[in-house]
Amino acid sequence: MNIQKSDKYFVISFRYQPYLVDAVKQLPARRWDGANKVWLVPTIYKSDIDDFARKYNFNFSDKTIDTDVDKVYEIPPLPDLAVDLKLATGIVPYHYQKQGIARGLVLKRFINGDKPGLGKTLQAIATVHQANAYPCLVICPSTLKENWRREFKKFIGRDRALILDDSCKRTFPQFHAAGLVDTFITNFESLKKFFVLRLTNTQGQKLTLRHIEFKPEIQIFKSIIIDESHRVKNGSAQSSKFCMGIARDKEMVILLSGTPVINKPKDLLSQLHIMGRLPDFGGYKSFVDRYCAGANQASNLRELNYKLNLTCFFQREKHEVLTELPAKVRQTVVCQISNRKEYSDAEADLIRYLREYKQASDEKIQKSMRGEVMVRINVLRQISARGKVNEVIEFVNDMLEQDEKVILFVNLHEVGNELRKYYPKAVAVTGLDSREERQSAVDRFQADDDVKLIICSIRAAGVGLTLTASSNVAFVEFPWTYADCEQCEDRAHRIGQKDSVTAYYFLGRNTIDEKIYQIIQTKKDMAATITGSTEQVQEDMVELVADLFNQK
Repeated sequence: MNIQKSDKYFVISFRYQPYLVDAVKQLPARRWDGANKVWLVPTIYKSDIDDFARKYNFNFSDKTIDTDVDKVYEIPPLPDLAVDLKLATGIVPYHYQKQGIARGLVLKRFINGDKPGLGKTLQAIATVHQANAYPCLVICPSTLKENWRREFKKFIGRDRALILDDSCKRTFPQFHAAGLVDTFITNFESLKKFFVLRLTNTQGQKLTLRHIEFKPEIQIFKSIIIDESHRVKNGSAQSSKFCMGIARDKEMVILLSGTPVINKPKDLLSQLHIMGRLPDFGGYKSFVDRYCAGANQASNLRELNYKLNLTCFFQREKHEVLTELPAKVRQTVVCQISNRKEYSDAEADLIRYLREYKQASDEKIQKSMRGEVMVRINVLRQISARGKVNEVIEFVNDMLEQDEKVILFVNLHEVGNELRKYYPKAVAVTGLDSREERQSAVDRFQADDDVKLIICSIRAAGVGLTLTASSNVAFVEFPWTYADCEQCEDRAHRIGQKDSVTAYYFLGRNTIDEKIYQIIQTKKDMAATITGSTEQVQEDMVELVADLFNQK
C-alpha cells in the first residue's frame, strides 16, 4: 500500500480491498486511472492525504516521482483502407473492420485486440488474403477449428482450408504442393504432434527454444494466425515455445485476443516474442524494468499502451463501433462430441425406425409412429448435448478470461448440473428454482461484477427476464422454433442493452444439431406464434428431419 507524489497528483496504489476502495472514494477530487490501475488525488489536498496515510497505514513518499500519469499520450486513429478487398461476393466488412485490415497490412506482426463479437476472424482472414501471405497456419482452441475452416470458405469464396488430423499428419504439405490447400488449421495441443521432431532437454531441465527441433514443414508457412493468443501468455509453457519457433521469421504473424493482458504486463512478453516485437520495447529486460516494476508489477501503463498502439496493437470496444453493428449477430460453433459411439448407435436406430415410418401405408399407423419418432429425435439431441459439454466449457473459459459475462442456455437438467459443478460461482435459473431464487440469480448477475456466468433453462428463462449485463448469449441446446430462439436471445437484447448482442449456437459436428438448426433458420415461419402450438411445430419437424435422414 503506497502513496507517491507526481507533479500534479498523489498516486495511491494497493491490492484490492473493498474497505480501502470505499475510503479512497471519500477523498476530495479523487479519480481512478484505469490505464495505470491507481487512484489519483490532486496535490492541493495534501492534508487529506496525510490523514488518509496515517489512518490506513500507507507507505507515503513526499518525494516527487517521474510517472506517466501527468503525460498525454494521444493514440492516432486507424487508417482507412485505400484498396479494394479481394473477398467473396457479398462479403462487405464494416468500416471499422476495414480500418483494422488496413492497419494489419501495415503492421504485419500485430495483436488485434477487438472485443468479442467485432469480427476479428474476418479481419485476420482478409489481411492474410489481401497480402497473399499463403500458406497460412491457424492455431486456435480445438472448439474453433471447424469454425475457422468454414469462415475461410465463406469470406474467401473457396474451400482450401484443411484441419490437421492424424490422417494427414505426414502428408499435409503435399496438399499445398498439389495446389489443393493454402490454409492449415490446428489447435494448441497438437503443435507438438505436427511440427516438433524432438525435444533435447534432459529430465528436469527447463525447456528453451534451443531444445526444440522443429520439423522442416514449418518453413512452408508465410503467415501465422494465433486465435485467443492470451493462451500463450506463459512464456515457459510448451505451447508458447512451439508458437515462438513456428512463427520465427514469418512474413505475417497475427495474434487475436480481446484480453492479451489477463493479469500483469508480463502477460505480453511471450506474445511480443512470438511476433518478434520485443526489440521494439528494448528487449526483455528493458520491458520488465520499465513496465513490470512496483508492488503490483505494473508501471508506466499509459506509456506502454501508447507504444503498443504505435507498433503492434489496436483494440475497439463494442460501444465504440455500435452504430456500425447490427443489433444482433448469430454465430455457430461447430464442435466434436465426446460420445460419438453412443450417438452413432442412437442415430442408426432412428434411421431404421424412420424407414419403417415412411413405409407404413396406413395413415393412422404413421400418426401413431410419429410420437415415437419424436422421442428418438429428442434422444439424439440429448446425446449430442451431453457430448458438447467439454467444448462448451473451453469456450466459456475463454470468455471469462476476457472478463466477459455469458448467458448460457441449456435444456437438460443433467447438462445444467454438470456445468454448475464446473462453475460453482455461476448463478442459475431453472424450472426447479422458486420465483424468489430465480430473481435473486438475475439480480446478482445484473449487479455483481464478480458473477460472470448465468446458466439458464430454456423453458424457465426464455421469456420475461432481463439479462442486459451481458451481450453474449450461448446455446448448448436450442429451442425448436426461430421465435423461441429469438425469445432467449432477447433476454440480453432489450432496453438497457448498450452493446450489440452476439448469440453463439453450439452444434455437434455431423449430428442432428446441424439439421435442426438449418431447418429453424430456413423455416422461420414455423414458429409457435404462427402455428399456435410448439407440439405442432415438433410434429411438422418429424417430416423435415425424416427427409434429411432419408438422404443418407
